[in-house]
Amino acid sequence: MLRDIGPVGVIGAGSWGTSLAHVLAAKGLKVNLWVFEEELCERIRRTAENSIYLPGHRLHQGVCANSSLEEVAGASRLLIMVVPSHVYRGVVMLMLPSLRQDAIVVNATKGIEADTLLTMSGIWKELLPKQNRIQLLCLSGPSFAREVLQGIPTAVTLAGQNLAITRQVQQVLSTSRFRIYTSLDVTGVEVAGASKNVIALAAGACDGLSFGYNARAALITRGLAEMSRLGVSMGAHPLTFSGLAGIGDLLLTCTGDLSRNRTVGMQLGQGKKLSEILGGMRQVAEGVITAKSIHSLAGKMHVEMPISEQVYRVLYEDKDPLLVVSELMDRDLKHEMEYDPEISVVNDQIR
Repeated sequence: MLRDIGPVGVIGAGSWGTSLAHVLAAKGLKVNLWVFEEELCERIRRTAENSIYLPGHRLHQGVCANSSLEEVAGASRLLIMVVPSHVYRGVVMLMLPSLRQDAIVVNATKGIEADTLLTMSGIWKELLPKQNRIQLLCLSGPSFAREVLQGIPTAVTLAGQNLAITRQVQQVLSTSRFRIYTSLDVTGVEVAGASKNVIALAAGACDGLSFGYNARAALITRGLAEMSRLGVSMGAHPLTFSGLAGIGDLLLTCTGDLSRNRTVGMQLGQGKKLSEILGGMRQVAEGVITAKSIHSLAGKMHVEMPISEQVYRVLYEDKDPLLVVSELMDRDLKHEMEYDPEISVVNDQIR
């Protein structure tokens, strides 16, 4: 059992990592929070506030900020990874020599690595020695960091291939305001968490173009279909996409004002250039990076993802969002579900 888990290591002190660290410390756990920026680390120690990513929120005294990745990684059996996807591999490589042999790694980063098209768990599997006992889990779902920090009720999914370990970690991380459900579908949860950010960019652009509720609802629904197609092609369970990590997180990111991806999309829809938008942001909008990965992954897996494809073209080919709308709406008409209706009717008659 994990009752005597010792200090929990949270790797990454952005808004999400800081919020998780605070919630676990408030539960009574000792938390070591790895902070990349030494100046910020010292400021958190001195003021108990992450003034860059969560200004105005005092952190629980059980959060211990530390700028030594090796110390944090080596001191904890349970580690929660919350660093941006584009630096994820580099951080893992630095951690490997310090890891405990019985470590449990919970991935809370949402993204697909651009060069390898690997999920975050896939990066670990590629880098870990073949003979290792490290457990890999994934935490995802509709969870704005600021609301979690404020104690607003939140529910998320924790996925792992070892159900016993996953349930134990579920008990460790859950609180009366942070409810965790378990899943065995690591692939589905990771694909959903990454791909929904791309759809959120499209939803933001839809709002930026002032298209109203009809268009946004249609876009979210068809975006969910794209996410599901990609996930299933990679071995995910289709029902995962109707759960918290799928439709739950998609709805939040596409409609919530705290969504960085939706905000970027809105500004694109209003005519701003991507470079201008990103230049004014401190935090990462993962969908911008992931759009390139999803574009490549869809091609590799031969999966049709028209919305994600057009998001990629807006971001990286400077395509006009209004032209995108026309092309999406004027595509060949189709049956809604992912099967041939004539074949389905024949099969129903046979049965």
